[in-house]
Amino acid sequence: MPDALILIDQQEAKERPKWGPRNNPGAEKNIARLLATWRPRGWPIIHVRHDSTSPDSPFRPGQDGNDFSPLTAPLAGEMVIAKRVTSAFIDTDLAARFDAMGRPPLVVCGWLLANSVEATVRVGANLGYEIRLPADACWSCDKRDLTGRLWPAEDVHQLTLALLHGEYASITRTDALLETF
Repeated sequence: MPDALILIDQQEAKERPKWGPRNNPGAEKNIARLLATWRPRGWPIIHVRHDSTSPDSPFRPGQDGNDFSPLTAPLAGEMVIAKRVTSAFIDTDLAARFDAMGRPPLVVCGWLLANSVEATVRVGANLGYEIRLPADACWSCDKRDLTGRLWPAEDVHQLTLALLHGEYASITRTDALLETF
């Protein structure tokens, strides 16, 4: 059974300066490489779109930030799931769709690692899905902790990957993942 590829929040809102500095500037190109492998094989691809209900969110429907980013936008016939919270499994039919597919292994990538990607991976693992997460096909932004310390995006990224690895997902890289196919 082929893995299902899940792209998290590949929307124009991710480009807003409000999120701060980021790491992995090549992440979108790696996501596009994954799509270029999945599409000709007809393997399952799920684009998750964040439809925020917050009035000031650039992810709110009707805002240009809600649009998919051109490089990784869905093609006609590819599945699109709208979510309103961080995890793509909460209040959506995503698990039911995967159950109908025979519960394939999942490859999860996208934005923001320490938010929607992490939430989706954790819930998916708790639901019993086998998950691989290519570290270079997702990215993080700088984050200030409750003491006021500013954590650089790369530190946030590496710590989040370490917290997910083993219990929730197998952390890999795009090249290594593509070599398995």
